[in-house]
Amino acid sequence: MATFKTFLIFILAGTLLGTFIASLVAPSYIEWYNSTPLASQTMCNLPEVVRRVTTSLMHSQLMGAGIGAGVGLVAAILVAVRARSRAKQRPGSPPPAATAA
Repeated sequence: MATFKTFLIFILAGTLLGTFIASLVAPSYIEWYNSTPLASQTMCNLPEVVRRVTTSLMHSQLMGAGIGAGVGLVAAILVAVRARSRAKQRPGSPPPAATAA
């Protein structure tokens, strides 16, 4: 149960961190991608542009969350494997002696 809790914490932390980073990085990328070289001569359908930009931002945040969750999962696996290998290296206490009945 402790391993599951560790995995869940790492995955959720990675998801939140990935979403946060995507929320910071995506707007500048979306602005660059949707800008035109002739901005003064451009006419557009504003509702369509708003819908497209919002969809792009939400898609970027979803991708960031997925990537963050994957990185968190890999980190959790590494921590679990390292903890298990350390537990095997420690000399354990001898098993209890059997009592004759």
